[in-house]
Amino acid sequence: MPGDDIERGGVKSRTNNSYPSPSSPYLIEDNETQWTSWLVPMFVVANVAVFIVVMYINDCPKHFHSRFEGKCVARFLGRFSFEPLRDNPLFGPSSATLKKLGALEWENVVHKHQGWRLVTCVWLHAGIIHLLANMLCLVFIGIRLEQQFGFVRIGIIYLFSGFAGSVLSSLFIRNSISVGASGALFGLLGAMLSELITNWAIYTNKAAALSTLLFIIAINLAIGILPHVDNFAHIGGFLAGFLLGFILLPRPRYGWLERQNLPANVRVKSKYKAYQYALWLVSLVLLIAGFTVALVMLFRGENGNDRCSWCHYMSCVPTSRWDCDENQL
Repeated sequence: MPGDDIERGGVKSRTNNSYPSPSSPYLIEDNETQWTSWLVPMFVVANVAVFIVVMYINDCPKHFHSRFEGKCVARFLGRFSFEPLRDNPLFGPSSATLKKLGALEWENVVHKHQGWRLVTCVWLHAGIIHLLANMLCLVFIGIRLEQQFGFVRIGIIYLFSGFAGSVLSSLFIRNSISVGASGALFGLLGAMLSELITNWAIYTNKAAALSTLLFIIAINLAIGILPHVDNFAHIGGFLAGFLLGFILLPRPRYGWLERQNLPANVRVKSKYKAYQYALWLVSLVLLIAGFTVALVMLFRGENGNDRCSWCHYMSCVPTSRWDCDENQL
């Protein structure tokens, strides 16, 4: 699960010498738009609503009749009570219910042609703990990004990153199911990193911003090697978001917005710097090529582990304390 948002280095003032409050991650030009965040809160509401529906359909007391240990948890909730902790320690539904409602499973995607699972799994969560952790991260990361770049660009990054995470997960994981918005969240983290790189010149605290962001990313990817965590979804989402950040989040060069009001006969430099255009082009090519190759491999039924014998360690490292053949989140 991605970690908390970071305090980003300030951007040099382009119109005056004023500076924002310490809580503001950017200094922006006076005529730049400061968006109101509504899409990210809607994503949170949608995820919570889906979880409630899943729990309603799961109806633990109806399908679980045991006189032994492992009765439904919080039985006072009725049909919204959780599965026994030995079956789901995250306080959520059964794996059977998740499969029924769209969890990612290679067999169903490839052999039963249920490609829609690549999308639906992003909106499902294994339990209330899983849901709360992801939604808190989405609020901390997503709202700030949406305020700076608007709902269209952040929405595209979130949705495409979630899809990319599902595709990479399906290529490497065949013996378990996967659910959760972590791939989409890692996409936002990846976009934060590429946004910092492509807009490098306008940041003041460059080293601090970069080192903090890299530390957060490294910690969260390291958590992914534990069992019950689908790190391939994290990696796929991160890579997609990283490339999309170069495409969707470059900022205009210093003072460009003011130059739009100059007379028509005055020559104005291009909106973006040469390196930003280069990063945009390279990222677009890599993104299209990556999606094309991955989708072709997936629907041909190829196993990514056959082409990378060590890649399975990127999602789980087995030890004497745990086995990696577990359901993924």
